[in-house]
Amino acid sequence: MNHTYKVLKSDIELFTAALSQVKVYVVQPLGEDLITVVDYGGSIEKFSPDIIKISGVYYMRNQFEFRVDKKLC
Repeated sequence: MNHTYKVLKSDIELFTAALSQVKVYVVQPLGEDLITVVDYGGSIEKFSPDIIKISGVYYMRNQFEFRVDKKLC
């Protein structure tokens, strides 16, 4: 499947997205090929091994996917 987005997984990907202030959207996987968009996002303000802060809201890294538009990568 050819996606139009990139999932940010590694610390370096998150760091790069934070530095470039690219818009990140937050997705919660619900099962195979089923997701819900939790937040259409903003820039990454802070991240750690456990959490990511986007637009003032904290998200657990192990519960959500963080995506950026491939055109912006």
